[in-house]
Amino acid sequence: MSLTVSGISGGGMPGTVSGASSRMPPQQKMTNLYNQIDASGAGAISQSQFNQAFQSSTTPTAFKAAGANSVWNSLDPNGTGQVSQQDFVNGMKSMMYTLRQGNSGAAQTAAAATQAFNTLG
Repeated sequence: MSLTVSGISGGGMPGTVSGASSRMPPQQKMTNLYNQIDASGAGAISQSQFNQAFQSSTTPTAFKAAGANSVWNSLDPNGTGQVSQQDFVNGMKSMMYTLRQGNSGAAQTAAAATQAFNTLG
C-alpha cells in the first residue's frame, strides 16, 4: 500500500499513482488511492490505515515534510478517527492544489489547512 500522488513530489517532479495513467484526472487518482488504502471496502479509512500507507517510501516529499498527523488532521478536522472516500478525495485535492501554488513549505501549508479546518468546527 502506498500514498503516491501525481504532481506532488520533491523538486517539482511529478510522482505517480501505482497503476494509474499520468493523464488521469486528480479526482480519479485520489479515488484510486483511497480504494488502495480501504482495501476491505469498509467505506471509511482509519488513521492507522492512513499512517500505514503514508509510511510508504513513495509518499511525495511535500506530504512527508508535512507529516502524517498534519495531513490526517486536515482530512479529519472533526477528529472522528474515520475519513470517507468523499472527504479523502476532496481533502487531498485541496492540499495538492495548495501545494502546487508554491507556498513556502508543505509543513506550513498543512498546518494552515489544519488550523483553518479547526476554526470552522
